[in-house]
Amino acid sequence: MADNENRKIAPAEGKLGILIPGMGAVSTTLIAGVEAIKRGLSAPIGSLTQMSTIRLGKRTDNNSPKIKDFVPLATLEDLEFGCWDIFPDNCYQAALNAGVLDKGTLATLREPLEAIKPMPAVFDQEYVKRIDGPNKKPKGSKRDHAEMLMDDMRQFQERTGASRLAMIWCGSTEVFHTPAAVHATLKDFETGLQNSDPEISPSQIYAYAALKMGVPYANGAPHLTVDTPALMELARDRQVPICGKDFKTGQTLIKTILAPGLKSRMLGMSGWFSTNILGNRDGEVLDDPGSFKSKEESKLSALEFILQPQLYPELYKDLYHKVRINYYPPRGDAKEGWDNIDIFGWMGYPMQIKVDFLCRDSILAAPLVLDLVLFMDLAKRAGMHGVQEWLSFYFKAPMTAPGLYPEHDLFIQLMKLKNTLRWMKGEQLITHLGMEYYD
Repeated sequence: MADNENRKIAPAEGKLGILIPGMGAVSTTLIAGVEAIKRGLSAPIGSLTQMSTIRLGKRTDNNSPKIKDFVPLATLEDLEFGCWDIFPDNCYQAALNAGVLDKGTLATLREPLEAIKPMPAVFDQEYVKRIDGPNKKPKGSKRDHAEMLMDDMRQFQERTGASRLAMIWCGSTEVFHTPAAVHATLKDFETGLQNSDPEISPSQIYAYAALKMGVPYANGAPHLTVDTPALMELARDRQVPICGKDFKTGQTLIKTILAPGLKSRMLGMSGWFSTNILGNRDGEVLDDPGSFKSKEESKLSALEFILQPQLYPELYKDLYHKVRINYYPPRGDAKEGWDNIDIFGWMGYPMQIKVDFLCRDSILAAPLVLDLVLFMDLAKRAGMHGVQEWLSFYFKAPMTAPGLYPEHDLFIQLMKLKNTLRWMKGEQLITHLGMEYYD
């Protein structure tokens, strides 16, 4: 029997506007990639929504359509992009500056990229200390800035003809903050906006503006944004999906692949040392201790939840886990992550695993951004709201319901994502029990 035969999903009619705070390496790589795919110059490698299949029914049914053919997603041809940034460069210039894509590729995409010009950004250097730029909103209260962002969104919708919107944070990592009194309730938060409370960050102003407009919001960075009681209350009130946080791209992706495998075999672990070198704008921002603290908290959390040392003290209670990020300009966007993993096996004998991942940060992040905005739009049309835990697959520090520990195992996350899609469409959930094949 199907599990949810009456779930209603509104069709993906008209254009979908993708609104992105931050027009740096990730955003420009995403937009250029979408334009290249539309022109038949590239394939959407790394994107589940575009390339992955989903099994329906039994293995013997041989029924595995592509996800994009199974659920009603917006098409790439229907996407319109809008960005905010503190630098005035258009998308083509910003992509050249980011240095992720080669100049020849960008030259073929110059016309559509040059047409995308960033809107003035809401920015506060108390939250991002290592960069600054001239393309900022005029002075005013934080309430004024929220209203300016909502006006930007209305004008973007009028200009592009987009029938729906989704917002995703691709800007810099803000300094580490914990929830304050202003985040306790929506009323407190709105009073704080009016009073320009210093505990309200720019990313929270963007999220507030999106949720007030009924627009889904995803946080691609590790800092505090929609994971506060006030903004979660607003998401519930406005029936809007939210998710986050911190795109799972390089080193943490590898951790959430390797750690579940080692744990599944009940191999012990005494240490995991991770270090990175990165030279793009993200690396420069993370060179500030406050911004690094936000990232460190996100990157450290995965192992603890995967290994569950409280359940397996003999194997993991003494684990030493250290993460380092070093700004190294010559490397640009081509991040390198080294991992040294000290494990032990039968009779306590030690072993080691060494990983050297020479990855391209924005190349890995761009398809995640695409999937997230398409899935968040789908969730909104399916009447889903609040925290979308089924999208944990994409994040280093997945949001959950208050009091619920997050699931970090990449393979469990993928199963949860695909089962949610099956549930949406009233299909049987896949448990992988398989006893029916042996009756």
